[in-house]
Amino acid sequence: MDGSGLSEPERLILAEIEQDLRADEFLDRRLRTMSPGPPLARMTHRFRSHLLAAAVGVLAALTFVLLAMAASTSQPGLIWAFSGTWALTLVGLLTLACRWSERLAHRRHARGRRGAGPP
Repeated sequence: MDGSGLSEPERLILAEIEQDLRADEFLDRRLRTMSPGPPLARMTHRFRSHLLAAAVGVLAALTFVLLAMAASTSQPGLIWAFSGTWALTLVGLLTLACRWSERLAHRRHARGRRGAGPP
């Protein structure tokens, strides 16, 4: 721009947009706490976010193997191992479901705020 700055109507519009963005508590908290971090942390963030899902997958496979072995041999040790891995798998699945539903709720909330205009 060649001019000295924003005109008065442009400043008012910008102030209104900033006020609307500050009203979103989730976005405000994310922006305040957001930091790029060191390069290694950025690189491993995606890996760490999927680590629980991979662990639950491995536990589920182990649970099925232990179920087959416990059913065929009826040894108490295998039955207890199966029940332990089954419980851990259920806890992991519940944690994943909670994270997924929280993410979904935030997306719906953000989409609802974008679509809502002034009355």
